[in-house]
Formats: sequence, C-alpha cells, structure tokens
Amino acid sequence: MEKKVTPYKDSQLNKKEQVEQMFDKISGNYDGLNRVISFGIDVKWRKKVIEHVAATAPRTVLDIATGTGDLAISMANTSAKRIVGLDISEGMLEVGRKKIAAKNLSEKIEMVQADGEALPFEDNTFDAITVAFGVRNFEHLEKGLSEILRVLKPNGIFVVLETSVPTKFPFRQGYYFHTKVLLPIIGKLFSKDKVAYSYLSESAASFPYGKRFNNILKKIGFTNVEDKPQTFGVATIYTASKE
Repeated sequence: MEKKVTPYKDSQLNKKEQVEQMFDKISGNYDGLNRVISFGIDVKWRKKVIEHVAATAPRTVLDIATGTGDLAISMANTSAKRIVGLDISEGMLEVGRKKIAAKNLSEKIEMVQADGEALPFEDNTFDAITVAFGVRNFEHLEKGLSEILRVLKPNGIFVVLETSVPTKFPFRQGYYFHTKVLLPIIGKLFSKDKVAYSYLSESAASFPYGKRFNNILKKIGFTNVEDKPQTFGVATIYTASKE
C-alpha cells in the first residue's frame, strides 16, 4: 500500500494543493539548490534520459513535472518539433519561461500549467513522455500513470528519472544521512524553507522504487518495462512503452 506523504502536515489542503504551494515558494532557488543537493550529478542523469528519448526520434514530447524546464529545454537537442513542459506550479513555470525565452526556444517549447493526473491532451498525442523527480508528487500515483499511458502514442517511450534508496553498505547509510540530515539543512539555508526540503526527503524515501515501481507500471498497462539504477542506486531511470 502506498504510504501517504504530506508536505505541510499542519495544512488543511490536500497533497496536490500543498505541493503546488510548496514549489511556488521555492521556485526562485530551485535550480541552484538542485545542483547543490545532488552535487551536480543530476545533470548527468538528465542527459541519460535525453539519450533514451533521442534514440526513438520523437516529433512530440511531453515533460511532466517540468519544474523550471531543464529537461524540456534539453529536449530541444532531439528531433522533437513540439515540446510541452507541464507543471502544477505556476511559479516554477514562470522561471522556466524566462530560461526558454533567453535561449530563443519559445516557439518550440510550450509551458503549460496543469494537473499531471488530469492531462489536457487527446489520447495518443505524444511520441515520448518524461518525468524527472515528479511521479512521487502525484497524489494518486496509478491515476497519474494511467493518464500518461492514455496520451502516449502506441510504440511511444515513457522515461522516468526518480530517486531511489541504495541497498548496499555504505551507500545506503550515506543516502539516509544526506537526505534526512543534510538536505533539510541546505534547504533551510538557501531557501529559508526547511519544511519543503524535508518533504522532498520523505517523499523520496516512501516512493515504491525499483521492482515495485516496475510492477505498478506493468499493472497500468505499460510494456517493455526496465529499471536502470544510477550512481550506486541513489536514483533510477525507468523506461517503458505502449503497445
């Protein structure tokens, strides 16, 4: 059974509303904090996601939980003619739009505010769909994945980059120290929001990573499901397709 993680435990809002408010609040510092928290390794992980997508020569790409658009911007180096970055946080999207405009990519990349569990697109719209560090924020994981399957074209590729927990010593112990101790401290120092980065740690730890997530993808209807652990297992890239 999926463990429910609430960003702000004293709030009366549901998880989805809390996640939106949380990311709006930290949007201005998000890019810099990502580099600090991951020691810059997240850039390497995203490049591997791009490689998986590029190998399928997509014309249309949807990046869900796009945040400030890093992955969507990188997709401009693929064969894609239309790229949509979707996020629930308008604050994150606004930062992304400025980055896209600065790179003269506004005609190629569209940033859309919407709920990842209720995608505003027709069935079989996209050749490729990606989610980087976002599926754990779905309030209803299976509902969100079902929506992704719906809008993915047959033979399209779905790629997820998500945190996971290493299984071997000393990487497992180092992971817990980093996420439970260092991450909240760094978040508080840089964003003045210790709660937000505590949530990111808790949500990562509770996510059904590895084979458990593979099984959920298969249950939803995805095929050719594979998981590829990264950097001693602190993150995992999942790939799947649709018949």
